Amino acid sequence: MSRDGHVRADQIWKRFRADRNRQLLRDEVARLRQRRKGSAAERWRWAIRDISFEVQPGESLALIGANGSGKSTMLKMLAGIMFPTYGSLTANGRIGALIEVRAGIHPDLTGRENVFMFGSLLGLKRADVRKRFDDIVEFAELTDAIDRQVKYYSSGMGMRLGFAVAAFLEPDIMVVDEVLAVGDAAFQQRCLDRMREVMAQGTTLLYVSHDLATVESMCESTLWLDQGVVRGQGPTHDVVGQYRRSVEVHAIAQHPSSGDIDVHVLRSSNGNGERIKSQGTVELDLLVQSALQRDVQIVIGFSEGSPAPIFIAQHVGTLAPGQNRFFCRLESIPLPAGEYAVYATVLDVNGRTVRSWSPIGHIEVDGLLLPPTPTGIVRLSPVVVDVSWRDGD
Repeated sequence: MSRDGHVRADQIWKRFRADRNRQLLRDEVARLRQRRKGSAAERWRWAIRDISFEVQPGESLALIGANGSGKSTMLKMLAGIMFPTYGSLTANGRIGALIEVRAGIHPDLTGRENVFMFGSLLGLKRADVRKRFDDIVEFAELTDAIDRQVKYYSSGMGMRLGFAVAAFLEPDIMVVDEVLAVGDAAFQQRCLDRMREVMAQGTTLLYVSHDLATVESMCESTLWLDQGVVRGQGPTHDVVGQYRRSVEVHAIAQHPSSGDIDVHVLRSSNGNGERIKSQGTVELDLLVQSALQRDVQIVIGFSEGSPAPIFIAQHVGTLAPGQNRFFCRLESIPLPAGEYAVYATVLDVNGRTVRSWSPIGHIEVDGLLLPPTPTGIVRLSPVVVDVSWRDGD
């Protein structure tokens, strides 16, 4: 018999009825004709297709992918909110689920009543909930509102209550969707810290987020979903790297050359043609294609995949018609190991955009981290700077 906290999905399929067309007579006639032709299968869409994975007690699994890829559907099946169409899904033990901001929270009950109701649904005795009640209220920052009806809470207050209840009633499996985005930065960090504490006690974590830095800091393994199909599965660092490369390729395809200027990374190395390390000179060989001679400012940025760069470098120069090559040398690159996207924009002398900000390539960095490394903090704050230290008296 599997231990509490064990999760297993075996060839899971989930379908929903396709979106209905407008309720017009001609549309209904068309549907009836399709049904006579035996095309009833077209009335269904598959949200999850043949997904299998296993999570042992105390382990953590992240689900990543674009919107509509099936992540939330998978978590809802794990939480028992819906059931698979085909396949076998088992989740042993108590499940603390936070899938929507107020999921499991009744608006007509007070915060206090909701805490005890949630605990009873998890199978806990009232005395057990009472032991944890003060911690829940303190974490949720609802001391002055705990006896107020939840329907008068803001979305942030409702989210804090839901997370605190799910995290402090010691579930065997904790299921967390993207809802942490509702909270402010300080509360998000507290939630991440609490999830680490719960995991240290042996709780299994299933986590969905578009914030890849928190995914890398929280989860040992990752499942990448794309339109309901598994595109990648394995150690988080590897799968997140695959996903970032896919996002980069898609972004490049969505941002073709903008007319008379284009920029590409031809080569990146540590100056000796080797893989880039954080220490030592970093060379980027840039090819800039220009149709006209002009004075410009070239700005490049380094990113973990999103358009928001971690840091930038800039150069003011003159472009000649045709191909122009520039070598960008950085004496060090302050990033941990990983793959990073390189973005670029070109501005004219008046600061107007000549080429829009878009990806131009990527670099791979070995990193400069001394063990033991606080992985979660490093991934959330990826820039590592050189400083001088001295011992005090």
